[in-house]
Amino acid sequence: MNLDAEPQKFVDLTHALDAETIYWPTETGFVLEKEFAGKTEGGYFYAANKFSSPEHGGTHLDAPRHFSENGLTVEQIPLAKLQGPAVLIDVSAACAADRDYEVRVSDLTAWEARHGAIPAEAIVLLRTGFGRFWPERRAYLGTGERGPQAVAKLSFPGLSPEAARWLVEKRRVKAVGLDTASIDRGRSKSFETHRVLAAHNVPVFENLAALEALPEKGFQVLALPMKIRGGSGAPLRAVAILP
Repeated sequence: MNLDAEPQKFVDLTHALDAETIYWPTETGFVLEKEFAGKTEGGYFYAANKFSSPEHGGTHLDAPRHFSENGLTVEQIPLAKLQGPAVLIDVSAACAADRDYEVRVSDLTAWEARHGAIPAEAIVLLRTGFGRFWPERRAYLGTGERGPQAVAKLSFPGLSPEAARWLVEKRRVKAVGLDTASIDRGRSKSFETHRVLAAHNVPVFENLAALEALPEKGFQVLALPMKIRGGSGAPLRAVAILP
């Protein structure tokens, strides 16, 4: 990636962290506490806050460790896996018709029929169209409830285990991301897609924003997580760089 080439456009793929940020129903969410904001005794303005947040929520990275005992933790992921050429596969029409849709191998090969094979070592982004619901929890997650009992009511699209396996085995992708709360669809109980990707040390980007602003190919992605030692995930600042 040549960041000195004066790219025409940056697209921020990140939702801001605040009190409305969507987290898994069992999580507490993002909390920002003001410690000081105002004039000091020296007469100058000063502000400082502290925050707390689960690893997994808002726009974030799933490290392979999240679903693999021997998988890479956040700080172990090579930077090369977090940047590079990317493609966008738009499955929003299918997801609008079925909010529990799983992206299939046929969706991937249909993209390839138009554009050619997904390049090896690409970052693959899946546009389900659910980003338009953010930050309305009920529309985005399928339920506005919180707590363990709400997990069974989750309803949103994801990537099928078969398609995940195809991406890592046939196309050797370096990362996968999408605009929902999980790479597995909301109804998943076994999180097999997570497990397939984690077993191949493929990081996942979840709750991405603004995928509707991207072309289907010909752009770069830079996705840098907070560098948490031993982390299974981390808040993520992801951007697309258009030529």
